[in-house]
Amino acid sequence: MSKFKLQIISKSPVLPAASDQHKKFGRRIELTPWDLRYSLHDYIQKGILFLKPTNVFSLITTTLVDHLKATLSQALEIFYPLAGRLAVIEKEDGTAIFFIDCNGAGAHFVHAVIDGVTAADILQSPIVPDDIVYSFFPMKGVVNGEAAFSKLPLLAVQVTEVVDGIFIACTMNHCAGDGKSFWHFFNVWSEISRQSFDGSVSRCSRPVFGRERFDGFVNLPISFPFSRDSISKVKREVSPPNLQQRMFRFSKAKIAELKAKASAEMEIITESNEIAISSLQALLAHLCISVTRNRRIDPDEEVGYKVAVGMRTRIQPPLPEGYFGSAALVVMPKCTARELLENGLGWSAWKINRAIASQTATEVRKLLEDWAQRPTLPYIGKILANTLLTGSSPRFDVYGNDFGWGRPIAVRSGPAAKFDGKLTVFPGAEEGSIEFEVCLLVETLESLACDAEFMASDLVGWVAFAIFSSIWIFYAPNVLGHPDNYIPANPMSTPPHIVPEWYFLPIHAILRSIPDKAGGVAAIAPQGGGCRRQG
Repeated sequence: MSKFKLQIISKSPVLPAASDQHKKFGRRIELTPWDLRYSLHDYIQKGILFLKPTNVFSLITTTLVDHLKATLSQALEIFYPLAGRLAVIEKEDGTAIFFIDCNGAGAHFVHAVIDGVTAADILQSPIVPDDIVYSFFPMKGVVNGEAAFSKLPLLAVQVTEVVDGIFIACTMNHCAGDGKSFWHFFNVWSEISRQSFDGSVSRCSRPVFGRERFDGFVNLPISFPFSRDSISKVKREVSPPNLQQRMFRFSKAKIAELKAKASAEMEIITESNEIAISSLQALLAHLCISVTRNRRIDPDEEVGYKVAVGMRTRIQPPLPEGYFGSAALVVMPKCTARELLENGLGWSAWKINRAIASQTATEVRKLLEDWAQRPTLPYIGKILANTLLTGSSPRFDVYGNDFGWGRPIAVRSGPAAKFDGKLTVFPGAEEGSIEFEVCLLVETLESLACDAEFMASDLVGWVAFAIFSSIWIFYAPNVLGHPDNYIPANPMSTPPHIVPEWYFLPIHAILRSIPDKAGGVAAIAPQGGGCRRQG
């Protein structure tokens, strides 16, 4: 049980801002096969950590929370389906029709405080403190399709105060949108908030909710087998309790090195230089090999790597840039553990590359048509052993979410859709870097952390992070500790709550007995000691 206690300050609905365009409320949005495939999945849960603002609202948190609620209301006017509800029509043949009822019922908003937790508690260790981070997310354990029967909101937001920061978490129904749509909403919300401070011009595209592009090859609405019992079955299948998460950071230079290595090896294997391996494909291959090696499975067992692939530009005609909905499919190259480990990085990256390239416009259209005729609903419990799944994307604009008091300093995901083998990818805080939130069995993760070959690739990222943190602490020392420990101090008077480390006690006593700081330094110098800078 966590030693930290989360206190809920308030819960309230947030309705879309008043608008003269009432026609959009009451609208019905049909769901495509891409949307419906997520009916038995968990909601999307992502959140970002900010330093507490030092020059906004004079640190009056209630005013800041009211501001976030007001700007959320404005964002919901633009993304009005998220203020609606998932609705269902149950048919006598055991099938159901899902759609979004744009009724303006609103999103769920939670304001919370967690005592004794600082930004350092979240950032200082590569191991993700799940007991802390998971408490930042609302609507835990909810399946997407459940919202249709329980009238749950499609969007829930929780703003949690830590000692020196604010964590803003969003939980969004995956039937309403995918990761690209999720961060599109987050980007627009933060932009609306920031504009109220600096008057900046909008740079985000407007969302497009229409499903007209699917006319002609998928007949909407779609009836598919679904019932309340389906939800109960999925919720009974829980993940193993001994999972652990760790953040791995890869610098721009290390990613380029892996890409060059994978490309060179692939050219030898395929005797061709016509296939271009991307940076992400090389990195995914590197992770797949490393995790498989540390799982220590039978060499002849099959392993699979599920990779989510965006379909907006693969379908013809392509979907608009601002299309809001789910538009992703999962590809899964397979091989034996022996093949993966013996053939190396270039071969593995090539397998991933070919699986992604197979999603042509013709193939994508065929998959949509086939699903509408023979619907299948994947869920976490169906994921086979020895399988990895990568979700999210380093292309999403995570660190551009400035609400008006600076960029976020970290991104984390909630407990939704976590299992042995889930790899969540994010852009890194430093330009060109990539971060992975890796969820594995404890023993596998511990073995991976001791794998010299793998950790060498992560070392550069950690060194860069350490340098970044050092500069950060120098210029903003209050970030990683209580401000009272960093205020300019009188060397003759130490605040009672500051207790020097035991090895500084002799020096501390000398300083207290010398009438000025210079004399104290002179007294300490012959002992070969040193003193800490104050102030």
